[in-house]
Amino acid sequence: MAMSVLKERRERGFLDGHFLIAMPGMLDKNFERTVVYICAHSEDGAMGFIINRPQPMSFTDVLLHLQLVEEDDVIRLPEHTIDFPIRAGGPVESGRGFVLHSDDYASESSIPVSDEISLTATLDIVRAISRGQGPRRGMLMLGYAGWGAGQLETEIAANGWLTCPASDDLIFDTPVEEKYDRALALMGVTPAMLSMEVGHA
Repeated sequence: MAMSVLKERRERGFLDGHFLIAMPGMLDKNFERTVVYICAHSEDGAMGFIINRPQPMSFTDVLLHLQLVEEDDVIRLPEHTIDFPIRAGGPVESGRGFVLHSDDYASESSIPVSDEISLTATLDIVRAISRGQGPRRGMLMLGYAGWGAGQLETEIAANGWLTCPASDDLIFDTPVEEKYDRALALMGVTPAMLSMEVGHA
C-alpha cells in the first residue's frame, strides 16, 4: 500500500519531507522515541522511514548475504562502503531494503522524495555503493513505516506525533543516538518540556 503511495503520487503531500517525532506517550513500541522521515503523504496514506533506530547488521553483512562480494574480498572494500549506515526503517517489510540518499546518485528506479533526497530500492545502488560509486550521503533502511488513508492524520490529532520540516543534516550526519533530541531542538522543544506536558493532561 505505502509503496504505491510513493510511486503513484502526482503532487507532494503536506507532510512530504517532514519529520514525525514521537511524543513520550506513544503507545506503539515500534515508534517509541523515534524520528520518522516522511517520503510520501497523500489522501491514500503515508510512507516513511525511522531514521534513529540502529540495525545490528552491517553493510558488509548485507553484501555477503546478497552474494555481491566474497568473504575474501571484504578487506578490499572502500571505507565508505564498510561504514555505510543501516537503520531499522520500520515494521513493514523489514526484510526489504531501501536506500535513502542524496540526489547525486540516480538510476531508472530512483524516486525523488524532496529537492535534495531520493529513494532507490533496487540492487543497482547497493552494487554502486559496494564499488565506492554510490551517493555522497545515504542510509540503507530495512523496512519502512506505513499508514493507511487518514490513519496518520488521526494519530497526529491525538497528539501521538509532533511534525516539523526535515533537515538533511539530521537525516544523514547526526549520530543516531542524538537524532531524537536534535529533532525536538529543531522545534525549540526539549524532552523535559514534553514530559511536563504529558504530566498535565
